[in-house]
Amino acid sequence: MECWIKISVALGLLLSTPVLAKAEDFPSICFGTPAQGRLENGQRLPPFGKNFTSYSWVGWALGRTAVHSRVNEVVVATYRKLGEALPEKTYVFGETGWPQGGLFRPHKTHQNGLSADFMVPVFDSDGKSVPLPTNIFNKWGYGIEFDSNGKYKNLTIDFESLAAHLYYLDQVAKAQGIKMRRVIFDPPLLQRLYSTRYGPYLSKNVSFSKARPWVRHDEHYHVDFDLPCRPL
Repeated sequence: MECWIKISVALGLLLSTPVLAKAEDFPSICFGTPAQGRLENGQRLPPFGKNFTSYSWVGWALGRTAVHSRVNEVVVATYRKLGEALPEKTYVFGETGWPQGGLFRPHKTHQNGLSADFMVPVFDSDGKSVPLPTNIFNKWGYGIEFDSNGKYKNLTIDFESLAAHLYYLDQVAKAQGIKMRRVIFDPPLLQRLYSTRYGPYLSKNVSFSKARPWVRHDEHYHVDFDLPCRPL
């Protein structure tokens, strides 16, 4: 199985737009909205880096982690910033969308390259930062259920690292002329973010959705970026 996954990833690398391409080399064009849209020249996020990895090699190889080229740059640059500020922390990104956009089941949005899911950073019982376990048995991480204290088995949500990610994501996006339109995260757990050192900044600068999501967002947080898109 491991061999076939590596072969799939290798083929994906050969057939896809270069994962480290710059926006000006292969600029994307978005159409419509995250809930009803499409994308041209979508770029896959890099499958891994020094401090981050994809939620699934299979999902990556299938093309389920593509975004708008400018969003790609923001996400990757943010991981670089986190690597400098919090070098001991590990991050995992989730699903984002197809390279061509469009309907992306089971998600209701993720259609025009401006949406991205990020799995919550966690630490184990020894306080070590570890990747959130993602596999077929827990629906690639989306089936994990954290309790009201942010605990699941021997794992605990690292709220400080989560808040740091959103802080740098917002900072990098703004520096590149992009806005974070909204963030969806489980409301009860959201209060824990506000108690971190980044809490005051997040409460003033990041728009968290107040509407009840159709599924609980406790094991991941959803981010919609804001860029001008063409009408469908």
